[in-house]
Formats: sequence, C-alpha cells, structure tokens
Amino acid sequence: MKPILSSLMEKNRYVVFQVDSKDKLTHAEVKKAITNSVLSFLGELETAKSGFLVMNDFKQNKGIVKTNPKYVDKIRVSLALVKSADTKKIKIKTIKVSGMLKKAKEVFQ
Repeated sequence: MKPILSSLMEKNRYVVFQVDSKDKLTHAEVKKAITNSVLSFLGELETAKSGFLVMNDFKQNKGIVKTNPKYVDKIRVSLALVKSADTKKIKIKTIKVSGMLKKAKEVFQ
C-alpha cells in the first residue's frame, strides 16, 4: 500500500493556552474541563471533524491543544468559555497558535 502524499495529509494547528487559577490543577482536571467545553460548544460531530486533541504537555499551567486549521477560531472560543475545573474557578487564555509542534513547545521555556 502506498503512503499518503504529504500535500494530501491533513494539516494541524497547535493552540498554546495558559490556565489562570488560584488553586493547583492537574492535567486530568484541565483536560476534562476543556473537553467538556469543546463538546458542549461544537457538539460531537464538529469536534470529530476538528481533530481536537489535548496534548499531554502540561507544565506551569500551560498546555497545548491540537486541531484542524479550519476550527482554530472555534477552539479558541471554546477555551475562553471554560469557567471551572471540578469546583475550582479557572480562566483560560490563548497564548499562541502555531503550525509546528516544536515552535509551540518553545513557549514553555
């Protein structure tokens, strides 16, 4: 079987976000809050089309979300709509949108 040409592959965008909270948060709590927000804002079909994925990189209250370029604005809105993780109040800000994972990871340092 032939591999897919790179020009035909689906492109990705990486949205780097920062969580503002008074309380200490774990990656699992933030991931659950973001996933619930995206599902409620976009619905299951649009979420599946967007290729939404919360990456496992979570340091210093910063993380990365992977998505399709067509859905970057919708994902940014759904991140802004997150108000709480479990019972802790949080606020999520988008720091940067990148087309390369390496450049997105540079924001952590």
